[in-house]
Amino acid sequence: MKVAVGGTFQPLHDGHKLLLRKAYWLSHDVDIGLTSDEMATGSRVRPVETYEERENKLREWIKKEIGVEPNIMKINDPYGKTLTEDYDKIVVSPETYPTALKINDIRKSKGFDPIDVILVNYVLAEDGDPISSTRIVKGEIDTHGNLLKRPKE
Repeated sequence: MKVAVGGTFQPLHDGHKLLLRKAYWLSHDVDIGLTSDEMATGSRVRPVETYEERENKLREWIKKEIGVEPNIMKINDPYGKTLTEDYDKIVVSPETYPTALKINDIRKSKGFDPIDVILVNYVLAEDGDPISSTRIVKGEIDTHGNLLKRPKE
């Protein structure tokens, strides 16, 4: 079984880790699309590490936690190889679910079979809101969802 998953993965947080664990639970044949520098910084107002830095951190975490050498590829658009190669499953978060639906629409229009979409729910922070890279960078929470700034009462 061939599985696709993608993202910027920075900072690498518990939500990302759950997504990656799910992908590798399904199969050890996982293609990880990691956003290029241009794509990662294009519409973001927060700083993003370089592709090489993000790739190294992602590679080291997967080798340590999953025990495999990951297949990481640079992507310059939200689709990567999913529009041209056969995948059995694509693992997405609620944030990227609409992109997976669009991928399948494009695949169908090109005569390809759709990819089975596996939705992994958000990992919630201590306050019940989703862990997100933006919240981490803002200093609201850490990568595990622990509150760093208490809400004002």
